[in-house]
Amino acid sequence: MKELLKKIHLIEIRIRKAITSQMQGDFHSVFKGSGLEFEDVRAYQYGDDVRVIDWNVSAKGHGTFVKTFKEEKEQSVFFLLDMSASQEIGSGNKRKLDIGKEIAGVLALSAVKEGSQIGLIGYSDERELYIKPGKGPNFAYRLITELFRYVPHSTQTNLSKALVLANTLIKRRSIVIFISDFIDEGYEQGLKSLAKKHDVVLIHLHDKKESELPTLGIVPIVDKESGKTHWVNSSSAEFQSQIAHYFTDNTSHLKTLARKINAEYVDIQTQEDYVPKLIKLFTIKNKKGRGGK
Repeated sequence: MKELLKKIHLIEIRIRKAITSQMQGDFHSVFKGSGLEFEDVRAYQYGDDVRVIDWNVSAKGHGTFVKTFKEEKEQSVFFLLDMSASQEIGSGNKRKLDIGKEIAGVLALSAVKEGSQIGLIGYSDERELYIKPGKGPNFAYRLITELFRYVPHSTQTNLSKALVLANTLIKRRSIVIFISDFIDEGYEQGLKSLAKKHDVVLIHLHDKKESELPTLGIVPIVDKESGKTHWVNSSSAEFQSQIAHYFTDNTSHLKTLARKINAEYVDIQTQEDYVPKLIKLFTIKNKKGRGGK
């Protein structure tokens, strides 16, 4: 575990150095979000949004008043991590689940160093691991340790149930970093609901084995979630085409959905160096935080 924590810490330092040099020290805005908290009331002025009228105060008969807000000084960051058996695809310590845990660990360390609270929800088709929000480097290391030691109970996936769980447990506006392979159906509405209340980042994990199977003739393929074995002709052009199209369609669908709900999106392949993509993602968020498109 010590070697793992050292690796995560070094990756986090690498990202922070790159962001600091590229963004001139504005790294903190990565975890700034857009959370607002109530500050005071003032008299209504022409052009004010009627949705912020404080009807309780206005009903006292002294005029119409609107609520004013200030940006939350303390940002909350939640990790929503897929722990289903499909995350076990990959080689050695480069499975999707391993990479997802690493990314959560790196970002957890980065967030607490900017004063953010961090929490985590691990899921399959049921609630697996829930770590209530906390602050500080010691808490981040405890979160990472618990995450890497945890063994999931279920092999199945249900993103819809995971999103219901997230919408229930995450009370205050947060940055929600959703890490999954997104191999499921019918979760779109839940994701839209989450994005209405929180700033959402989608980290799409995938492995080459899912889109580029070797041509080995008739071979057994084990479904990680159901445990069933299916025999397929891996040399069949039709089979190869189906595999490639499924991955492409799923990726395209997720990208389109991310744009519609104003969520950030990044895809990460298990064997690649994911640090440059995280740096690029943070750069985009920094620009948006300063009014960029």
